[in-house]
Amino acid sequence: MQHNKIHDQSSVQPRKSVDAEFSRTKPGSQEELGGCLIINADDWGQDVQTTDRIFDCFRSGVLSSASGMVFMEDSERAAAFARQQDLDIGLHLNLSDSFSASNVPVRLLNHHEKVRHYLCASPFTRLIYHPGLASSFEYVIASQLEEFARLYGRQPNRIDGHHHMHLSANVMLPRLLPLGTIVRRHFSYERGEKVVRNSAFRFYSSAVLARGYQTTDFLFSLPPLAPFARLERIFTLATNFIVEVETHPAMTEEYRFLTGGNLLSWVHNCTPVPAFDQSVARCRKSKHSSDFISCTPEVV
Repeated sequence: MQHNKIHDQSSVQPRKSVDAEFSRTKPGSQEELGGCLIINADDWGQDVQTTDRIFDCFRSGVLSSASGMVFMEDSERAAAFARQQDLDIGLHLNLSDSFSASNVPVRLLNHHEKVRHYLCASPFTRLIYHPGLASSFEYVIASQLEEFARLYGRQPNRIDGHHHMHLSANVMLPRLLPLGTIVRRHFSYERGEKVVRNSAFRFYSSAVLARGYQTTDFLFSLPPLAPFARLERIFTLATNFIVEVETHPAMTEEYRFLTGGNLLSWVHNCTPVPAFDQSVARCRKSKHSSDFISCTPEVV
């Protein structure tokens, strides 16, 4: 892909207002029933190819939003374009991959490497609070929030994490994420999974999120793309619940599926909403009860 491809402004349609979209809903549609389908692309700004592929997905009309990385090689260009095109971008908190931008302060690099080495040492380290790294976690997260505000001209309305490290004990216990923010939950259980796997960690994370943050009702990964019945079950849930589908257009299989017209032909009356946080707020308001965060694992 060409480095300046993303600057072709004529290839992107302006984001429609959420209120306008909801006003056109038909009886029995997902919005009337209090549900919505959110398709969110991770890793915006990680590198040029990833940003350009996510842009292609926005242009195809299949994305609600994307999650942007800071201190990465394409963060500056991606943020400038997102502001210009009014794309819905949240913060993709990075605690597990090395920063790749050329202007990262040395002090931040050192603290980030300490955090990264700890979290990546074992699948279980994210479950254990490390008091010796408390100040490093706090500094690294605060720096990314500050950089996001610098790049996008605002604080992030929602936060998720690269490799889901935002749900680590060193992040959740001291509540390092701004209270009231929409924060990505754990993946929802699907048929065939062993419910006991990571149940304690999921229960703990859900309990913490319920006490200070907003979240969706369900979270799924776009792949596996087969069998179709799996995606059909996920999309059907969106008629009554707030469902986020996480995707990574950097992966060729997902990119081809998203830009090939397949997704829109399958979702029918559950088309992806035009904006993440506004749609969540509108769906919550339309529900009869405001408490839809369960601390028990669900199977779909």
